[in-house]
Amino acid sequence: MVPLRQETKHLMFLGLDSSTQSLSALVIDPAAGITVAEASVNFGSDLPQYGSPSGFIPVGKHGEVHADPMMWLEALDMLLAKLSEKMDLGQVTAIAGSGQQHGSVYLNSNFSEALSGLGSAEGLRSAFSGVFSRKTSPIWMDTSTGEECVEITAEMNGSEEVCSRSGSIAVERFTGPQIRRFSKADPEGYAKTSEIHLVSSFIATVLAGKSIPIDYGDGAGMNLMNLRELDWDEGLLKATAEGLSERLPALSSCLSSQGTVSSYFVKKYGFSPDCAVCPFTGDNPASLVGMGATSPGQIVISLGTSDTFFAAMPEPKTDPQGFGHVFGNPAGGFMSLICFRNGSLAREALRDELGVGWDAFDTGSLEETLGSAGKNLTLPFYGAEITPRFDFNSPVTDFSEEVTSALRIRSLLEGQFLNMKLHSAWMGVAPERIRLTGGAAQNDGIAQLVADVFQAPVERLEVANSAALGAALIAATAGGGEFVGLQEIFCKSTPGSLLMPNTDLAGNYSTALVEFEKLLGKTTNA
Repeated sequence: MVPLRQETKHLMFLGLDSSTQSLSALVIDPAAGITVAEASVNFGSDLPQYGSPSGFIPVGKHGEVHADPMMWLEALDMLLAKLSEKMDLGQVTAIAGSGQQHGSVYLNSNFSEALSGLGSAEGLRSAFSGVFSRKTSPIWMDTSTGEECVEITAEMNGSEEVCSRSGSIAVERFTGPQIRRFSKADPEGYAKTSEIHLVSSFIATVLAGKSIPIDYGDGAGMNLMNLRELDWDEGLLKATAEGLSERLPALSSCLSSQGTVSSYFVKKYGFSPDCAVCPFTGDNPASLVGMGATSPGQIVISLGTSDTFFAAMPEPKTDPQGFGHVFGNPAGGFMSLICFRNGSLAREALRDELGVGWDAFDTGSLEETLGSAGKNLTLPFYGAEITPRFDFNSPVTDFSEEVTSALRIRSLLEGQFLNMKLHSAWMGVAPERIRLTGGAAQNDGIAQLVADVFQAPVERLEVANSAALGAALIAATAGGGEFVGLQEIFCKSTPGSLLMPNTDLAGNYSTALVEFEKLLGKTTNA
């Protein structure tokens, strides 16, 4: 008799991402090298009752931008219901996730009781209806805490000390200044607060049915964690609010399993009672994983409304000028994140000013001005910039040739990437390969200029939801996998998208970088 062939049971891993506008899920099967299922809930269209068309309450005062944490809970129920229709969630071995960085959730003493009784609840909204000491949650877009940043900085004897300890200067949208503002504006509400979570750790806590630590990667975006000690910094806690240490969860790696999923999710959605829950990280550290860039030398540049530059670092170096931020790298070590406000905002402004299409920014047009590479300087800022921090009214130019539309386009793009190169030099990490993403990344001319200015190969990625994928890869790594092998399977570049730098231009751009820095110094110090 020929024995029946036994089907091998593949392990599956769920990654969740709670972004500004949506909650998404992605399940991977590493052994098969495939994405098994995906689902998403858009806060604006799927949950219109919260009056948050873009994922946040649109009527904040004094720079306040808040969201309703009840919306996130209801979205979690809705998302898992959708996902359970696409697959058997009992196959999921572990769950990891990411959340929009810097958002914070304030909970009273009823929270622990609600967690312990979650197994018998009918829905998350009803289970947690009385647990918030602050009805809404400030998110990363909130800029209402300028006064509190000044106070924290003064208490710590300057921005350099805050940055050296936490990885960033005191930043308005970061959690520490948000907590301080709440403690001052509503001391009664703060007194009733027994626990403060980030968006990431709050959702992980709900899934586990018990308080889950804050991950190092996300904790570093609070102005409260000491980078070198990977623990809460007593000086920063004291400078922020009284009794803060007793209100914060512990800190932990996102790769450390913190128990299993709550019986609520087992009963309602069919998860295995053995399904592990990992601490969730922030969306930026998760994206670093999802982009396949957890090793130093692999740089990610995202070309969006604002451009961002992020990369792994082995040591917790900090930006001496305070423009860049340092977070924890889920694979170990650290990562930088530098944001440039004048990204597509500037590219689109010049396009509209010249009355041209995007083809004027592409390979054919840029090749016509190749002989002018690095010869004409533009500080590419159409308004206030954050790297460097300065209120520009319009671009500043220093041309050695007669100004033409084609040269203005080349010079603006060169200026954007020279500015990136200049303001990422503090990391001390030479780019071996640049992974380019975002809408403008698909433009071959722009991508080639990135390669030429940085003198490094550029590839474009196929990854659509890098944060959710990164979370799934974290879950798989916590379950016994290995980041590099997993990233080789899931973090693939677009076929034929690799662009090599024109090495003949290395000298042009070395000289241009020096001259760009001089022009920037003259302008910002004038």
